[in-house]
Amino acid sequence: MTQVEGRDARQMARFTEVFTRAAREIHAAMGLEESLEAIVRSAATSLPDIDFVGISVGYPDGRLETLAASDDAVLTFDKMQYDAGEGPCIFAMEAEAVMRVENAPEETRWPGFMPTAVAAGLRSMLGVRLLIEDERMAALNMYSVSSYTLDPDLEGLAELFASYASLALGFVRREDQLTRALESRRLIGQAIGIVMERYSVDEKRAFRYLTRVSNDTNVKLRDLAAEIVEETNEKNGGDGP
Repeated sequence: MTQVEGRDARQMARFTEVFTRAAREIHAAMGLEESLEAIVRSAATSLPDIDFVGISVGYPDGRLETLAASDDAVLTFDKMQYDAGEGPCIFAMEAEAVMRVENAPEETRWPGFMPTAVAAGLRSMLGVRLLIEDERMAALNMYSVSSYTLDPDLEGLAELFASYASLALGFVRREDQLTRALESRRLIGQAIGIVMERYSVDEKRAFRYLTRVSNDTNVKLRDLAAEIVEETNEKNGGDGP
């Protein structure tokens, strides 16, 4: 075995060990919040040279939020980036998929963030963009207060956790869409029943009536149905249509 082959084999063994341990912890979690907490907690204990890990998300209106943090220090460093409106993790969301920062005291980019972060103990960090299927942007934020340099294998390992986080966020988005679709269907069905009873019409004519009112008033069909159901519940004293 050559020296390169030996290094590759050791790297693969390392990846497998980290991936197996992380998968066990993450798969045991229930729900989005627990899953994200398990991801950042596992990443913080598994990734070399990294002390704290968090997940940030950016919304179309410009808001930035930390969804999960392995330690309160993540919230501190994240807030510094949010307040400055700049930083490696924000840059990873918007421009460069992976941002690696070593020897933080010598870093001249992001002057609104780096000096404050260095004063708080930051020595190096890594930001990895998360791929999610909506208008939000997100990143996995990894901070080190113990090492000025980062392990050569760190990016590859970090991408494993980024993949987990992306899948978790994507799953919840699809679950939320399904829940809203089912709720809309339920509300519209109730509204159709109310119209059928109120005007003594069949289901088809009741639905046409609702769609016509929706178009004429420029109100979404779901919202119109919700209004009709709520109004009827109030008239019936909250006992339902």
